[in-house]
Amino acid sequence: MMRAPAFWWTPRPGLFAWVLAPISWIWGYVAGRRMARHGETIAAPVICVGNFVVGGAGKTPVALAIAEILQGRGLKPAFLSRGHGGSLGASPVLVDASRHGAADVGDEPLLLARRASTFVARDRVAGARAAAAAGAEAIIMDDGLQNPSLAKRLTVAVVDADVGVGNGRCLPAGPLRAPLTAQWARVDAVVLVGEGSAGDTVALSAAAYGKPVFRARLAPDPGVAVGLVGRKVLAFAGIGRPGKFFSTLVEIGADIVAGFPFPDHHAYTRRDIDALVARARELEAIPVTTEKDAARIAGRPEIRFLPVRIVFDDPAGFESLIESALGR
Repeated sequence: MMRAPAFWWTPRPGLFAWVLAPISWIWGYVAGRRMARHGETIAAPVICVGNFVVGGAGKTPVALAIAEILQGRGLKPAFLSRGHGGSLGASPVLVDASRHGAADVGDEPLLLARRASTFVARDRVAGARAAAAAGAEAIIMDDGLQNPSLAKRLTVAVVDADVGVGNGRCLPAGPLRAPLTAQWARVDAVVLVGEGSAGDTVALSAAAYGKPVFRARLAPDPGVAVGLVGRKVLAFAGIGRPGKFFSTLVEIGADIVAGFPFPDHHAYTRRDIDALVARARELEAIPVTTEKDAARIAGRPEIRFLPVRIVFDDPAGFESLIESALGR
């Protein structure tokens, strides 16, 4: 998978964005028309966690937090994922971490399956039906804001406050998956992750559309973080924004002596990992990556991973949002 071009994330469209504008207009028109379709309603309510742009924003931690809220209320949630990067999913598959790997179901479903039953399906309606038939009382759709196939009880857009919506253009001139007007019409609430100024612009837009905004941050696991304080680390990550992970390591007090960014969902080869581990040894450093990357790396105990969780400024308010959507 290619890295997102830098011009996507500039505040204003540049030369490349203008050159690609005609294709962007066609993409936006088609995507907007598609989003206007009516989705199918199934037995269990669907909560969608998506984002306006391509790349990572913190959707998976938010989806996990929603599952925790539902389980705390005595409900049985299930996750529904497309299984990006996996070979399975032509028909609904219940993820089994003991026999499935990232090459089978994708990296994110493996993380989600630790919290609740997780179904991977290219056909979201078929996947949702399978989850409901298995006893799910609520379905958390990981990604899918732009997918109109399912009727959603609640749609939460997760936004990285450092980059917001980039230059505000649709693919390929910018990072938007569909025109913002079409997306705002389908969004019920926004979760802003981080404190970047780009998030303030999104918050103003949310207010104009009458959508509540919940501020949050990604907090590293303290038990793992303490073991990296003052230590030399070789950091690597194949996520939407590897630099964000590197910044987290610096914030917890790790000494990054080398950093290697990879494209989102990068399929690590044995040669990749051997080279990273060898370089870490040369530098007398600890190789460290994200929990999401660790799902794509098996059998390498010398590599540490740093889990993160979402922490809301107003956790009670976010819980109330979820309960209201379910009519509780």
